[in-house]
Amino acid sequence: MPDLKVAVVPVTAFQQNCTLLTDPDTGLTAIVDPGGDADAILAALDAGKLNASAIWLTHGHLDHAGGAAELAEKLDARPGRDKIEIIGPDRRDEMLLQTIGEQAKLYGLGGLRSVEPARYLKEGDTLAIGPHVFEVLHCPGHTPGHVVFFNRAARFAQLGDVLFRGSVGRTDFPYGDHEALIEAIKTKILPLGDDVRFVCGHGPTSSIGAERATNPFIR
Repeated sequence: MPDLKVAVVPVTAFQQNCTLLTDPDTGLTAIVDPGGDADAILAALDAGKLNASAIWLTHGHLDHAGGAAELAEKLDARPGRDKIEIIGPDRRDEMLLQTIGEQAKLYGLGGLRSVEPARYLKEGDTLAIGPHVFEVLHCPGHTPGHVVFFNRAARFAQLGDVLFRGSVGRTDFPYGDHEALIEAIKTKILPLGDDVRFVCGHGPTSSIGAERATNPFIR
């Protein structure tokens, strides 16, 4: 992807794709969905000499947001840097963010914490890493407040747990809505274009065109 560097750091027992989105000219980096393993994320930042500028959350599940508070604290403790902001998701996931500690206990996981973002996102917002602008799309169904990040110039998206290679996000939660998820994919994700490549919340990358042609949930 021209002028945008993308790297994935798998975190937690769920092998969630924490994504580092970097402007190569400045090293400014947005960390998307640091679900845990903060030290591994810090090591990846240091190895690439990257300057973390913000933490972006696609949704409120523990494997996507459970490490955000710890990571922010460790980054803020480093000398000579500004306080890092935790941004997103949509406010409709506030309840999930506030109960990450309880979610973690159910799975027998330690070290994952609830988090309060500096600000929530909504449909139509934009975020930037240097000159790289990402559009925010609200794509509910997996969770009520799930958002995705789309860089139109680079033809790249971070889709969280909305669309996967060969599958879609789970909706078998009390707040899940399969019809809303499929509607979001068909009306907001597929129209972005078949050439758009994406990182999803778990598993390998893909493209919208490949999923349009082969994904059994949306064909």
